[in-house]
Amino acid sequence: MMIHTLAATAGVFALLFTGTATASAGPIVGAPELTHNPLYKQGSLPSVSCKVTKGTSKASTTKYLNKVVDCLNSAWRKTIKDFVPAGVDIEAKVKDGLCLTGLQVSGSFAAYCHRSIQVQLGSDWIKAKSDQAILVEVTRAYGVFIQAQTGISEAWWALPAGDEEDGGDEQMHRYYLQADCLGGISMRSLGRSARNWKPLLTAETPKEYARFNWYGKPANRLHWFEQGYASKKPGACNTWKAPASKVA
Repeated sequence: MMIHTLAATAGVFALLFTGTATASAGPIVGAPELTHNPLYKQGSLPSVSCKVTKGTSKASTTKYLNKVVDCLNSAWRKTIKDFVPAGVDIEAKVKDGLCLTGLQVSGSFAAYCHRSIQVQLGSDWIKAKSDQAILVEVTRAYGVFIQAQTGISEAWWALPAGDEEDGGDEQMHRYYLQADCLGGISMRSLGRSARNWKPLLTAETPKEYARFNWYGKPANRLHWFEQGYASKKPGACNTWKAPASKVA
């Protein structure tokens, strides 16, 4: 039986389904929605003024998260045709698990789910004095929102399931590394900077995700995030045409 595992970035929803075709490793061929998406022709994402401070109370953190997503909507609005702003769904505990999958997470998380950024807001994020790693998680989830808005998510779902060595994992890496790259663009648009992004990319990743292999090598995650951050252009995030070594 061939298994195609689907997970959605920074948050992760995982679905298993069977297929009859196979997918090979290597750059994607025959899926223009992935390799030649109109998103890649857009210019630099504009910088946005997002004056927001995360306090250490539930109310202030909730206000902060809503404001951040509002700022991201403002930044990306003119980049995507027929853009529909992302909503925000914040709960202390997501009872049905991550995006209705039943996957339970003990701490806080941010994930894309049905046109909204779903946030499970726990004491870890509320009490955090620095918002930098939290913002990385939120912008990564927003990256998946961008993939959904532009047809990339649907096209990835439509790829045939594969059981060839590394085939399924590699194409999954392309999807999630692209979300990292788009997150880098968003962080630059918000005017954020860091001496070292590497530890921030996983600092707030829920421990429950450790058993999954969505992103591949840490060095490649850093490469794509920094590439998006440096360029500010979605065209820098075309992981679907990248060599296998860059998405391993």
